[in-house]
Amino acid sequence: MSIVGTRVVRVEDDKLITTGGTYIDDLREDALTGAVHATFVRSPIAHATVTSIDTSEAEAAPGVVAVYTAADLDLAPGKAGPVAQPWLADGVVRYVGEPVAVILAEHRYQLADAAELVDVDYEPLDAVADVDTAATDEVVLHPDLGTNVVQTHGGEFAEDTFADCEVVVTRTIDNQRVAPAPLEARGAACAWGDDGRVTLWLSTQNAHLARSAVAKGLGLDAARVRIVTPDVGGGFGAKIGADPEAVVLAWAARRSGRPVRWSETRYENLTAMTHGRAQRNTVTIGGRRDGTVLAFRLEVVQDAGAYPRTLYLPTLTEMMAPGVYRFPRVEAGSRAVVTNTTPIGAYRGAGRPEATAAVERAIDLFAAEIGVDPAEVRRKNLIPADAFPYTTPTGATYDTGDYAAALDKVLDAAGYAELREEQARRRAAGDPVALGLGMSAYVEITGGDGRGDSGRVVIHRDGSVTAYTGVSPHGQGIHTTFAMLLSDRLGVPMEKITVRHGDTDEVPKGVGTMGSRSLQFGGTAVRKAADAVIEKAREWAADELEAAPDDLELDTATGAWRVRGAASAGGVSWAELAARAGDGELSADVWADEVSPTFPFGAHLAVVEVDTLTGKVTLRRIVAVDDAGPVLNPVTFTGQRHGGLAQGAAQALLEVMHYDADGNPTTATFADYSFPTAAELPDFELVEMVTPTDRNPLGVKGIGESATIGSTPAVHNAVVDALAHLGVTHVDMPTTPLRVWEALQEATTRVRKAD
Repeated sequence: MSIVGTRVVRVEDDKLITTGGTYIDDLREDALTGAVHATFVRSPIAHATVTSIDTSEAEAAPGVVAVYTAADLDLAPGKAGPVAQPWLADGVVRYVGEPVAVILAEHRYQLADAAELVDVDYEPLDAVADVDTAATDEVVLHPDLGTNVVQTHGGEFAEDTFADCEVVVTRTIDNQRVAPAPLEARGAACAWGDDGRVTLWLSTQNAHLARSAVAKGLGLDAARVRIVTPDVGGGFGAKIGADPEAVVLAWAARRSGRPVRWSETRYENLTAMTHGRAQRNTVTIGGRRDGTVLAFRLEVVQDAGAYPRTLYLPTLTEMMAPGVYRFPRVEAGSRAVVTNTTPIGAYRGAGRPEATAAVERAIDLFAAEIGVDPAEVRRKNLIPADAFPYTTPTGATYDTGDYAAALDKVLDAAGYAELREEQARRRAAGDPVALGLGMSAYVEITGGDGRGDSGRVVIHRDGSVTAYTGVSPHGQGIHTTFAMLLSDRLGVPMEKITVRHGDTDEVPKGVGTMGSRSLQFGGTAVRKAADAVIEKAREWAADELEAAPDDLELDTATGAWRVRGAASAGGVSWAELAARAGDGELSADVWADEVSPTFPFGAHLAVVEVDTLTGKVTLRRIVAVDDAGPVLNPVTFTGQRHGGLAQGAAQALLEVMHYDADGNPTTATFADYSFPTAAELPDFELVEMVTPTDRNPLGVKGIGESATIGSTPAVHNAVVDALAHLGVTHVDMPTTPLRVWEALQEATTRVRKAD
């Protein structure tokens, strides 16, 4: 029996829940002996001219080793999209939290006092904290550009797109800015060797991308930079690569001649780490009164923050605009606008959740307008199962899918008809606790970068196995999954398999973990390396057993090579074959780049209760299908689905990173930036469905943020559905008690005026 597909407890977890992980703060490397500690002086103002910086008092403070500003740096400017972001603010600050200076001190406790002594003279400038104000260009953040609109893509709309539609609905939807808020904030430690190489321990999702960024920033050949990734306490897209702070720290270690350590505070993390989402989407949907959608248009305005780092986000939203639907006509376009806020980066889906939220809300609006059940409107317009591979009007080619089956599975599992009956009874009885049902059918692209990844498999003299991978886990359970793959392929017990990653000296080539690519690319590479080892071993085993290579088989139950049909004659073990190698190991090193992006899909249904007297929202149920192809380990698969569902519900109900009109963040601590704990969430009801892909040898599609993509609009639509009978047709995310209460008050006022 194959171990693949069975429930295997994650091998990572024993350490993480007993002795604990080794995070940046836990490092006790010899190279870091005598390290100084660093902190950044950050701007408290969203937009200002820096007229002077006096560091003299800070430099004289107890324990302070050095204070550096932009005037000290001899680095080429960093590049972030169409404008260069300075490593430290140089003349102008453009968001609260932008680094202005870096301080090195002997002890961490000395840093806060020293930072207070850095005297920065700011001359405030007008700030633009929202995209509407920024788009007017009355205040231009980057004068050299002459405009705040830093990217325009698509948007060539036909005049007659909706000409034959009986019903047309338009609505603007805010997909609010959120903070990634990993439990481990950003951190780094760095030391220079006598050979002129720098080693940077970094909390990152991909060591190799970080190596490229740091080497470029320092003006070094990549061979002179080593990145080591210890345990990483969450990334969610915001730890892709290396932020400017990492380059400054490496430079400071070289200038000071001392190793440097840095861990940011939670306030820094919430204000200075990249944020996610921050899109304003205008949807227009039109069709017939029988529920047939004929045309869909999506207009995206992306808030890029002060320095545009990831302008591919709105283009991904455009590409995924039609979602799971076979709309005859689809139009999409986007603009990206800079504002005096923290830069926007990748976060849990990076552009795809925004597309799903937009089209799923549009479907609900269309269904409400024509008076047809939203489930029926979805079913009528889904791409049929016999249409795959299917190329959408926006250029994505979906590999495999059965979207109608996913929707039906969720509705049946939830008891949808009975729920609608209960909802009708409550409304007829005037129950102040309204029942809301929301649904979402989704598709997303995973492994969209298409760059492949590395895999190396080594069998040692004692029969143990070490796998080296270019992907870099931060909670996904990759150690367990890859060990399962190798155990199944090689017949070696999992306890004898070690998975190594995250050190660019050990693994010279790789891409990393983001975009749900790890199993598709990294898993394929490891399996390919294992197959290469098997073919090499076949020749050696043939010599040992004095048989033809084609007559041999690997008995994966025992991990021994035998002559086919002659089991009683004995065999040869992996340890014996490894001993034949001159260095005592049998190995293969591969790069797998023949893998293509895939399109996992699913459907979710959320059940909420809304107390119409107080605005309190209670999430009662989430029923979910998430089809990511064959499941290698149900334990890790379930865990990732739970995490995605929790985050999707959190965005719909709680999370928002808010700025006032002057660009001051008003949700910059966990006291006011809220997300749920397990106590606020229901037991998730997971429905299974498996549709393999032919785009990689494993047949897998990746899961990652897929559950997030489905659950966010489902929960939001459920809240809106609960309030619909009261005349509340739209509440922006997040649907917090305050926003729900305000919407209820608006509806009440509207009814009173009508009377």
